Amino acid sequence: MNKHILLLLAAVSIFMSGCSLAPKFSQPQAPTPRQWPQGDAYKNNGNNPAVDTMTRQQFFGDKNLLQIIDMALANNRDLRLAILNVERVKGLYGVQRAELFPAVDLAAGGDRERLPADLSPTRKSMIQSSYAVNAGVAAWELDLFGRIRSLKDRALQEYLATEEIRRGVQISLVANIATTYFKLAADKQNLQLAQNILNTRQQSYTLVSKLLDAGLGTELDLQQARIPVATAQAAVANYQQQVAKDLNALNLLAGTTVPATLLPENLAAVAAPESINAGLPSDLLLNRPDIKAAEHRLKGANAYIGAARAAFFPRIALTASGGSASSELDGLFDAGSGAWKFAPQIVMPIFDARVWAAYRVSKAERKIALTQYEKSVQTAFKEVADALAVQGTIDRQIAAQRRLLAATKKACTLSQQRYTEGLDSYLGVLAAQQAQFAAEQGLISLNLAKRANQAHLYAVLGGGTN
Repeated sequence: MNKHILLLLAAVSIFMSGCSLAPKFSQPQAPTPRQWPQGDAYKNNGNNPAVDTMTRQQFFGDKNLLQIIDMALANNRDLRLAILNVERVKGLYGVQRAELFPAVDLAAGGDRERLPADLSPTRKSMIQSSYAVNAGVAAWELDLFGRIRSLKDRALQEYLATEEIRRGVQISLVANIATTYFKLAADKQNLQLAQNILNTRQQSYTLVSKLLDAGLGTELDLQQARIPVATAQAAVANYQQQVAKDLNALNLLAGTTVPATLLPENLAAVAAPESINAGLPSDLLLNRPDIKAAEHRLKGANAYIGAARAAFFPRIALTASGGSASSELDGLFDAGSGAWKFAPQIVMPIFDARVWAAYRVSKAERKIALTQYEKSVQTAFKEVADALAVQGTIDRQIAAQRRLLAATKKACTLSQQRYTEGLDSYLGVLAAQQAQFAAEQGLISLNLAKRANQAHLYAVLGGGTN
């Protein structure tokens, strides 16, 4: 029996090492420039570290933010679904891989009965036992032309692509958590600003009211003073709403309620992310999960062509079945003739229209996969270029906005003095206050845009080392 098993295993090894008809895979040339865009909107960040050399902890310096990110990685349901999907596809790969090996069905049974003395060969009452083992092989296809192995390779590439998608979900989650955290901090700062503006405008309204009572003002001035008070009250309510919505969004991303001790008070108190170097576009191809996933699916499409080509060749399947046996599994092996009980079945599919249709489908799928890969590369290039343009210009915008804010503050002070001295109407004060409020809001928005863009650049460059 051992001799025959060894012969069978040797034959299996030969069959499994058969040729593959899949076309040889070659890395497609990226349909993008070799360098990032140059010009006034971009600046040189060559001295900054590359994102793929930094850990998440190194890039995001705020300790509270890092704790919330850790909470999200443990509890976020989108990430959990992505992980479960990887497990599912991994299982499907295992199912496809199992097609390379014979499936041996084994069933065992036993029976015990009491024989009376008159029926017993020993003329004594006794207990008789009998046992049976049944084994069989159901349609084991010999993979002579690599059809099953190509399907296995395709399933493997789909599993690897799904793992890259999971990594992409994780990187996006980290960036979204950071962006939402920054937005919450900015809206809290805007709320503080609106409350301060409201207090200032209520004081101005009180002053105008006193001037009217003293005969030094007009009813028009009083009504005009009510306008900025109502505007500030609306702004306070609006930012209270925004803060509540930001907190809801942060809790959803974290997958649980974020403790109040981890929430930011304002944007100025949040540590800014590190500046990073984009490197070269070729580095992007090595790090972006969506591009890696597209590449794996392109490889899977190649493997599917191999399976479709192999389907044109004869398919040989062996079936074997047997009856009762002892530990020698005689259902597979006939001890009398010294041969295995295999019945070969040969299928000649070359005239099957479905085979030709499947082959055409496989070639179309490869073209689709190639186009999707090229589109992923182009999209990635555009996303990084946009983030680099923001990074190259945002500091200049912030500097200009600070100058604008300083000017509006000075104008507001002068307008208030001129109104108090009776040189101007209250319209000048109102216009100056509105300009200052808008300038302060604009500065907060630009600081938020800078930090959000840093988080976005971290994501579009493929994330860090973890």
